[in-house]
Amino acid sequence: MANLVIVESPAKASTIKSYLGSNYKVVASKGHVRDLPKSSLGVDIENNFEAHYINIRGKGDLIKALKKDAKSANKVFLATDPDREGEAISWHLATALDLPPEKCYRVAFNEITKAAIKEAIKNPREIDEELVNSQQARRILDRIVGYKISPFLWKSVKSGLSGGRVQSVATRIIVDREAEIKAFVPQEYWTVDALLSTSENKLVKARLIGKGKGKIKLSSKADVDAVLSDIGNSAFLCTSVKKAAKTKQPTPPFTTSTMQQEASRKLNFQSQRIMRVAQELYEGVNLGAENGGVQGLITYMRTDSLRISADAQAAALELIAEKYGEGYCPSRPRVYKTKSNAQDAHEAIRPSNVKLEPATVRKYLSADQYKLYKLIWDRFVASQMASAVFDTETIEFDANGYIFRTSGYTIKFQGYMAVYEESLDEMPAQDNENVEKNEKLPVINEKDLLVRKDYDNIQHYTEAPPRFNEASLIKFMEEKGIGRPSTYTPIITTIIARNYVAREGKSLIPTTLGEVTTKLMVENFPEVVDYEFTAQMEDKLDGIARGDSTVEKVLGDFYVGFEKSLEAANESLNAGNIEVVAEETDIICEKCGSKMVVKNGRFGRFAACPNYPTCKNTKPLTKPEDEEKKEKKPQIVADFKCELCGGDMVLRSGRYGTFYACANYPKCKFTKQRVKEIGVDCPKCGAKVVSKIGRNKTVFYSCERYPDCDFSTWDMPTNEKCPNCGKMLFRKKGKDLYVCQDKDCGYKTEAPALVSTEEN
Repeated sequence: MANLVIVESPAKASTIKSYLGSNYKVVASKGHVRDLPKSSLGVDIENNFEAHYINIRGKGDLIKALKKDAKSANKVFLATDPDREGEAISWHLATALDLPPEKCYRVAFNEITKAAIKEAIKNPREIDEELVNSQQARRILDRIVGYKISPFLWKSVKSGLSGGRVQSVATRIIVDREAEIKAFVPQEYWTVDALLSTSENKLVKARLIGKGKGKIKLSSKADVDAVLSDIGNSAFLCTSVKKAAKTKQPTPPFTTSTMQQEASRKLNFQSQRIMRVAQELYEGVNLGAENGGVQGLITYMRTDSLRISADAQAAALELIAEKYGEGYCPSRPRVYKTKSNAQDAHEAIRPSNVKLEPATVRKYLSADQYKLYKLIWDRFVASQMASAVFDTETIEFDANGYIFRTSGYTIKFQGYMAVYEESLDEMPAQDNENVEKNEKLPVINEKDLLVRKDYDNIQHYTEAPPRFNEASLIKFMEEKGIGRPSTYTPIITTIIARNYVAREGKSLIPTTLGEVTTKLMVENFPEVVDYEFTAQMEDKLDGIARGDSTVEKVLGDFYVGFEKSLEAANESLNAGNIEVVAEETDIICEKCGSKMVVKNGRFGRFAACPNYPTCKNTKPLTKPEDEEKKEKKPQIVADFKCELCGGDMVLRSGRYGTFYACANYPKCKFTKQRVKEIGVDCPKCGAKVVSKIGRNKTVFYSCERYPDCDFSTWDMPTNEKCPNCGKMLFRKKGKDLYVCQDKDCGYKTEAPALVSTEEN
């Protein structure tokens, strides 16, 4: 064997092997092969924080096989991920395999394409010791905090708890937000909109914004009545008409954080799912021989850089000009400024080959892969396009000194919006009232007098800040400098798995355990859970990577204060003096009569009997408003009656889709499958063809007289006739392909315009 290439994942290994040929053997380490021991601290604090690494249990046979391959290879290329964690894995591999320096080569690539892989192999480098030291410092720091604080939590709260450096801060963020919500007192306020008519009887709505040059605050109905009384029957004089052309710049290409936020908002994916799918796109998907076989579709997905390579930018501009026209290209290529504390080792997240449009590769991707790839492709292409241009108009009116304003805009030039628009976090109502309307206002000139038709006076209440969801938590952590791209998802996964935080729908809420543990951490280890201190520590770890500091310096400075806090905490608390009080509900256990308490499980919160394990009764936990919605949900009544009792038939939902059931259930258990006519006659008996939902929740078609007439098919019948034999054409399921009913005829066509019926 000439050369050995070691990567992290088997999927990546198979992709890279297809690019390098027979002179290379590509194998996977399956992540780390060495780590600190689980049974002990594994760090010699007295000896400059020296780490004691051991081979990970279960990796012995793998390490033995890798050693054998490395021994017989001329060169060993360590091709782990292009970040600190990947650098550390390469360093551990070199140590565990006893690789001599002259035989060991480090290669890294931002994208898994044939060109990128071959270029990396041609230009290897040495392992970056400073990057390795930075990762080691983080690992040792997290180990010290976790192993020193966890026993303290066991003694003071309950056994089995664990404290973590960043996970404790993330939990505190959610606990603090919940406290803010509970302490929030809604404030009443009112808005006044005047419905005005122009001389041409065109209507426009304008909002009261102030009096004279000052703003006005309406806190009650009495305030509104006083203003309207003061205005009386005064005419509304147009005092200002401002027209302008405004431009809107595209958003930058994705970083890890922005990709997770946008995929959460637009695709409703959780962060763990987002990163799993992104990993699959990065490592490679088989796109068929016509597209070059296995291809990595996106660049490395753990990054906080906004940099784009010149080649990728040129390819994007060429595609934009060809697909949308030269006018959609900016006057100069766009360059986005990366944040000062970002790691700029590799590019922003973008398609590896922008010419592989989502629609082109869709049939090779899973549903999740397609959705995320399209999001990344659209965002990147839009980021390189010309700005959108809007014609805006703002008009102000004076009514006895009170100022009313209306504004609107129309899109003059779509620019990047032809491809992509960023979604926004939901704004509280009070922050979302003066947003310009996407509409053209009627023609109004200065000094025009408008007639008031009516007032629309609306009572509002200020709203508490919303609970964090995964997207907004990641955004908050990024803004505060807490964590790094590779840590966001593990942090969220950990605090949920350890029951400090629970999901309620999309929202993240603290559990009682999370609140108690956070209170304890704030009182005894304030620095560990301090936002600013945690962000500063991230900067210090970055400093090690830059060579500005050392592992011993960073860890030594931290441990001085941490050791004092630990000693003080252990002295002030006795074992078991903090009790985690279960949250009671008003639900009575029908088995033993106790008040049920709130518990958290893998599917969220539920009510459980407090006498567990004696009584194991549980119930789903619903909010009063959910019950109210459930009660008020209207029933859809069919236009036919029950065949057994003559009662109404109502639409129900089951595990296999929707169906009709007797409204007198459970007294009458008659049901009828829900069918839908598709406007096609049965080719066997002439009755109507209907669509139905099968046991696997997929649509199929059959004669309405089934089983008396046995016609049924997965493909959709149409009213079109085969030009060869005159029989019915069927649309193949999930494809724009139409085939003759008679298989012996063999006629097929891809003309989608043939079919007039709609698939259910």
